[in-house]
Amino acid sequence: GLAEIRRRRVLRDSYRNAKALHEAVELTEDQRQVVARVYPAIDAARYQGFLLKGVTGSGKTQVYIELAERVRAAGRRVIVLVPEIALTGQVVMAFKAYFPDDLVVMHSRLSLAERNDAILRVRRNEAGIIIGARSALFTPADDIGLVILDEEQDMSYKQDESPRYHARVVAEKIARVHGAVLLLGSATPSLESYFRAAQGELTLLVMPRRIGNIPLPIIHCVDMREELRMGNRHIISRSLQELIEHTIAQHQQVIIMLNRRGFSTFVMCRSCGEVIRCRHCGLPLVYHRSGQLKCHHCDVQEPVPDVCPKCGSRYIKYFGSGTEKLEQELRQLVPSARVIRMDRDTTTTKFAHQEILESFRRGEYDILLGTQMVAKGHDIPNVTAVGIISADSSLNMPDFRAAERCFMLITQTAGRAGRHETRGQVVIQTYNPTHYAVTCGIRQDYEGFFHKEIALRQELFYPPYSRLVKLLYQDASEEKARANATALVKAFELAFAGQEGHQVIGPAPALIACFRGVYRFVVLIKTANLSAVHDFLKEQGLHLRADVAIDIDPITMF
Repeated sequence: GLAEIRRRRVLRDSYRNAKALHEAVELTEDQRQVVARVYPAIDAARYQGFLLKGVTGSGKTQVYIELAERVRAAGRRVIVLVPEIALTGQVVMAFKAYFPDDLVVMHSRLSLAERNDAILRVRRNEAGIIIGARSALFTPADDIGLVILDEEQDMSYKQDESPRYHARVVAEKIARVHGAVLLLGSATPSLESYFRAAQGELTLLVMPRRIGNIPLPIIHCVDMREELRMGNRHIISRSLQELIEHTIAQHQQVIIMLNRRGFSTFVMCRSCGEVIRCRHCGLPLVYHRSGQLKCHHCDVQEPVPDVCPKCGSRYIKYFGSGTEKLEQELRQLVPSARVIRMDRDTTTTKFAHQEILESFRRGEYDILLGTQMVAKGHDIPNVTAVGIISADSSLNMPDFRAAERCFMLITQTAGRAGRHETRGQVVIQTYNPTHYAVTCGIRQDYEGFFHKEIALRQELFYPPYSRLVKLLYQDASEEKARANATALVKAFELAFAGQEGHQVIGPAPALIACFRGVYRFVVLIKTANLSAVHDFLKEQGLHLRADVAIDIDPITMF
């Protein structure tokens, strides 16, 4: 009888030991006005959609916390979505300071057991705040009073495999069902959301000033064509190199963004021009310093050939630059700098994002180098300089959102600099310095970009003036895939002949035209009446076919 055996359930929670200090925060005038406008809808427990447009560093996270406190005081639940797992840790720490034992975290890097335990805590009413990536929307919670989408413009909110849902659409539906407030937050809202706010479908809230009235960073644009003429063949311009050296000398930190991982973007034979391609999808293989060629779409690896597989030549050269190569060049140009890289190759473990950011925040590294996951949301006090490599690379994609992606990337990445005492400095490297997406990004002029871009969208009948449906036809026979897609286009033209507000484009080969032996063709439908197109597709039986992938409101067109 000296000992007894008991069984008790231990709920797994990787964020249990995360501690955050609760500090008294006095809201700015902008924050107070925003909170005061949302409170009535929370208190009335009715649906209302808000778009919070706040410049980088204006304190949007604190607004989310204030509103969550009001909702929890009323006994209702809160869902907070972030686009990247890399941002989850920062938001969790901010909320933990106010709700230490009242939140659960949901994202794909957690184990299945951890997610099951989080769901159990929600069902037992032990946690009222759910934080996570887009899948957190499907946590079975009762009586939701507030749904927040931080960085609502982010393309990561769209799932590109079945079921192809957009978190923004699902969040709005959930908010309407529960009579909850929907809050979309961003420094650069998507054109669709900002257009809806202009039409009165969403209530626009604006925070135009940073906390403490700290000015936005000074942005310099470097034309890389001029750098080449001046004899600089490095990835890094002389202006950026000087900024890095000056910043490190001041014992401050730098973030550098290059939206391409790997060492070289493709490997080519200089004798015959043959590019080493993936045997499954036909896209160029990317060289990594591990000595392997990798396909970032199929996840296959191949050794680097000694000779060209086409002509037998030994003149094989690496072209282009990825984050690995940029890391090596930084170490050569600024040998005193301590560099840490954050991309998909260095963040394969559960808390890799958080560990990298925390060590950078503690000052163990001078330069954080990475892909677009370093561009959004991070608030690191000692970062005063930002470099954006190939800022305009997205402009070359065959996509009507290319300019929007470019503008947002510049604005969001630049917003990481100088968020506290020292004014930030940003260097943007581009081959297209006169493009309106680049010039508006440099001026941080969202309205100017919006008016230019929305006019083009209207002229070309693209969203928000239409809804899109992408049909991806797939077959082992190239002729059969093309014939099936062509038959659909003809049927569509016949069904909607003489009706305005309906257009069909294609069929055209997909960007990855042959994926693992399957040929793919894209048909794109633009419509002002989505329900009519729904009915047409059902009549054609497309929803029952396994060889056609239907994507409503696609994010990528190819």
